[in-house]
Formats: sequence, structure tokens, C-alpha cells
Amino acid sequence: PAMSPAALLRALPLAALLLLLSPARAARQARRPNVVLILTDDQDVCLGGMTPLKKTNALIAQMGITFVNAYVPSALCCPSRASILTGKYPHNHHVVNNTLEGNCSSKLWQKIQEPYTFPALLKAMCGYQTFFAGKYLNEYGAEDAGGVGHVPPGWSFWYALEKNSKYYNYTLSVNGKARRHGENYSVDYLTDVLANMSLDFLEYKSNFEPFFMMIATPAPHSPWTPAPQYTKSFQNVSAPRNSNFNIHGKNKHWLIRQAKTPMTNSSIQFLDDAYRKRWQTLLSVDDLIEKLVKKLEVNGELDNTYIFYTSDNGFHTGQFSLPIDKRQLYEFDIKVPLLVRGPGIKPNQTNKMLVANIDLGPTILDIAGYDLNKTQMDGMSLLPLLRGEKNVTWRSDFLVEYQGEGYNGSDPTCPGLGPGVTHCFPDCVCEDSYNNTYACVRTLSASWDLQYCEFDDREVFVEVYNLTADPHQINNIAKTIDQEILEKMNYRLMMLQSCSGATCRTPGVFDPGYRFDPRLMFSNHGLRARRFSAQFL
Repeated sequence: PAMSPAALLRALPLAALLLLLSPARAARQARRPNVVLILTDDQDVCLGGMTPLKKTNALIAQMGITFVNAYVPSALCCPSRASILTGKYPHNHHVVNNTLEGNCSSKLWQKIQEPYTFPALLKAMCGYQTFFAGKYLNEYGAEDAGGVGHVPPGWSFWYALEKNSKYYNYTLSVNGKARRHGENYSVDYLTDVLANMSLDFLEYKSNFEPFFMMIATPAPHSPWTPAPQYTKSFQNVSAPRNSNFNIHGKNKHWLIRQAKTPMTNSSIQFLDDAYRKRWQTLLSVDDLIEKLVKKLEVNGELDNTYIFYTSDNGFHTGQFSLPIDKRQLYEFDIKVPLLVRGPGIKPNQTNKMLVANIDLGPTILDIAGYDLNKTQMDGMSLLPLLRGEKNVTWRSDFLVEYQGEGYNGSDPTCPGLGPGVTHCFPDCVCEDSYNNTYACVRTLSASWDLQYCEFDDREVFVEVYNLTADPHQINNIAKTIDQEILEKMNYRLMMLQSCSGATCRTPGVFDPGYRFDPRLMFSNHGLRARRFSAQFL
């Protein structure tokens, strides 16, 4: 006998029932965009870091938008990655360096921040299936923090690298189970392994939920091991000899002043070799991007997928005679590539707005339809900029903050320098120290392109750069700039260092809505310096 309509409805699976009862709702669900975030490791933009990525340029930049003023609030892997995941400045997520003691993937981070990352919200509140592959945080997998058995909330599929970037001989956490890899190129080269796992996910995932993928490559981080087919590439390439290359950083913080100028021939050879190898490793990232875009196209999902491409920090190779590293306050270390393509984004655009990696979480949640007022994030959604909306009110400044690292004892490479330094080269040029602790306001407004920085050291050293006149930040104008601007910047820095959520998005010094009360100024250096120690509690 034929079933009655009521019996027919009772017998239908829930998903089919929803389709029958609410075709409009089901269509809306089906149309929710997918998101892919590719995060490289230590890729600069100021020194030609995007040059090797010809396919990425064609498939993402030329098909979408390039943000030419994209920055990180801390020029170091773990604090920067924590800012991406949480949408917060370091003083709000409390990850200050790459160590467990600095809260990098620590038990405290796992308890207080991880449950509220944007992927956790995407999965729990927005119904996204989520996929992670690659380097997570530098101390991920540490025995004292749960080992590789710890899978952070928010990830349906988890393929995370134990500890820091490698290309061979590493361990992955595969949904909490350790999987060891060796040194056979065809099955172990990490960038290619990430590409293959990503393609597998796209092949076998559910087609009933939107997806978010985060692919975090080791390239171009040291040890800069290229794939065998790329070891001969860029043989004639060397690091750019721009106007701040191999010069003495006069009028700068003591850590920059201690660098030996001119650099030794061996240092120059080393940094040129590193620069070349970095580019070689990026060719495999370029291949990954091509495979990913092709797979999305074959699946019929490319037109409904946002693809973000960025890096966790910049890098330097010989600037101010510092051989190679990041961690400094200058453009080459804090500026990163940011390319986006996706639904509603017109091709071949550039955008000059001041954006930061704390904006990625809010943007992706906004794409997913989540109410950003429910979050505690410091960043702003880029979605209005991606859609090309007119008259968008946007920030004119943001905060850069870093807490320096240094050995309690002396650095074994350079015992003569005494305690407090780290990352020293054989000729005793050190890339970091415990008092390389600074905070900056980076301003980009209609009339000013300015950086104002204060150090937490005995000198309470101040560096100020007018990047309109001095794009390579050679001349520190702290002693000659208008005193009123200095006072306003000092006050703005204090405001930003204590900001949270909406208060991080208030008008900057040169914005029409800015309010300045000189009575609130701290003139006492002791009070000003004490702000740093409170900042990273």
C-alpha cells in the first residue's frame, strides 16, 4: 500500500527532511563559502620573497587582491601564529616567544586560548569541517605540554608537525598519533606531503558541509632544504644589495649598533647561500598552490572558495649588517605577503590599507557568517575590503610588540659577550637579547607613513622613522621630530599596549576622531618603562 504523506515524512532521513521543508535554507547552507589559508614560514615580502612564486602570483594575486601593507604584530613564529589563530595582539594571547616558558603551545595556552581560536569557532558554531596540515606552533608536541597526542579543539583532521620546521626526518601528529617520516624525497619531503594530504582531504571530505583548510609549510624556514629537482635553481641569485644592506645601524638600539660592519666575506657568502636556498624551497610551495587550485577546480569548488596566502613574519639578509633572522622592528621583518582570491573579489587588485594578521580570524569568521561581536578579537574583518566596498572606515595604525630572548648564561658561540644575548654568529654578531624588548606604533594615514618604537632597556631607547622620506629606515628621527608628535605617539602606544577587542580599533593619532589629553601623559621614564613588564604578564 502507498505510504501516507505523514508516514513518508517520518521515514525520511533528517537531511532529506530539511531539504523538503526548507529548500531556501538548504541552498543557503550549500552556498556557504569554503576557506583555504596557506601560511609560509619566515617568508619576507620586502626583499623579493614572492619573486619565485610565479604560479601563486598567477593563480591567487592575479585572480584576486594583493594587500601591499600587510603586517604582523610580532616578527617571530610562535607569537605571530598565535595572533593568527586568536585574532589577538600578543599582550592579549600572552605568547611572547618560541619557548614553552614564553607560552608557546604551553598548557596555559591550551587551556585559555585554544578553545577560542577561530577554527574552534568555525567547527563548533558554524558547522565547518576543518583540516590542518603542517607547522602549528614551535613547541607543539613538547612532552611537558601533552606531546603529539594533544589535538587542539576545532580540528576535524589534524596533521601537525612536531616542533619546528623541517623538510625530512620529522614526526607528524596524525589526529593525535605519532607518524615518523624519514628522508626519501618521494614520500617524506614535507611540503609535498602537505600537498598530498590536502588533495586527499579534498577528495574524501564530506560534501554536505563547508570546509576550512589551513596548510602551514616549512618553507622558506631554515634548514632551507630544497626538493632535489630545484637544487640548481637561481644559481646566479644573491640577496638584494639595497641601501640598508651591510651598513652600520647608527642611531639605533644597541643590538643593531653591535653588528660588525662591514660584514665578513664568510657572513655575506652564508646569507647569499641562505637567500638562494630559501627561494629554492619556495618552488615546492608554488607547486602545492598549483595542485590545490587545480583540485578545487576539478571538484567544482574553486568559485566558492576563498584562498588566503600569507607568512608568519618577514626576514632579513644583511640589513644593518645583521646576517639572517627576523625579530626586529623594521619593515623587512614585520611586513608579509597577503594575497586573497574568492567569491566577489575582482581580479588583479592591489589594496593599500593597513592590515595585520590579527585580521585573518575575524575575516574568516565573517565569511562563515559568525557574529564578530561575540568574539574577543582585536582585529577587523577584511571582508568589506575584499568586496571592494566604498567609504570603509579603516585603521590608520596598529601595534608591534616583542619580548626579546637571551641566555641566562653567555651564548656558547660568544662567551665574551656575557649573559643576555642569543642567536649569535661566529663573528659574535647577535640577533637577539633579553632587552631587545620593544613596542611600536606603525602608522599609515593619508598624511603620515611613520613608525614610533620604544625599547624596554636602560636607555629607554626610542626609534622613529618617516618612511615617506626614508623607506629603508636608515635615519632615526627621534631627536628631531616635532615634540608634540612624540608625545601623542607615546600616549597612543600606551593605549594600544593595554587595548583589548574594540579598544584596539580606536582612531589613531592622525585620524579625524582622535582625542589627546596631555594631562594623561607619563613624563617619568620609570613609569613608561614599567609598562613593558606589565605588558607580558
